[in-house]
Amino acid sequence: MVTRTILVVDDEPGIVAIARDYLDRAGFRVVTAGDGPAALRLVRTERPSLLVLDLMLPGMDGLDVARALRGDPATRALPIIMLTARVDEADRLIGLELGADDYITKPFSPRELVARVRAVLRRADGERDAETVLRIGDLHIDFQRRSVRVAGVPVELTATEFDLLAILAREPGRPFTRAQLLELAYDVSYAGFDRTVDAHIKNLRRKIEPDPRNPRYVLTLYGVGYKFAEEAE
Repeated sequence: MVTRTILVVDDEPGIVAIARDYLDRAGFRVVTAGDGPAALRLVRTERPSLLVLDLMLPGMDGLDVARALRGDPATRALPIIMLTARVDEADRLIGLELGADDYITKPFSPRELVARVRAVLRRADGERDAETVLRIGDLHIDFQRRSVRVAGVPVELTATEFDLLAILAREPGRPFTRAQLLELAYDVSYAGFDRTVDAHIKNLRRKIEPDPRNPRYVLTLYGVGYKFAEEAE
């Protein structure tokens, strides 16, 4: 079995040591960086399977690192878990809008970090499904290859964006509450963080909808959650 590499980026040596120790015990290969530029260099040279990224870094902060990675086609799909000591929900939502797949608030349980890393990697790997392709309107979803095209043009989605789309698209017309989507997409319960789903859906619509303000595919059910269109309008 291939050992997965995790890149941990934090300027607090104690945090780095704890994360490295627990991830190493869990069977991962761990590389570390203490600032943004070093993180970007290591992403290119080490090709990690996942990035654990602190929001507050000296000079180039975690949001700038995430923005740089998501702007590069070679690293756009790299799963990112953000670490943040901030309690402001706006900071978490900014990270999610930039394409972070998950976030953990400091101080955190090292065991929770390992569980979140495993959950995000499972989502990124994807599970094979009997139905492999869905076409509706200009939208083409290949579940097995985890690829999406709109009007024939490839669209790059993060692992979480693809998983949310796949959950909805596999059951057109079925209403999903935000809580259900959180549990299904994240493999854990995130009570109280419904806006996490909203942030990912906003990103998803920006990428696949002809008009994100008037979506054709991912529809809002006010007071309930979301559903996938049974047929494109």
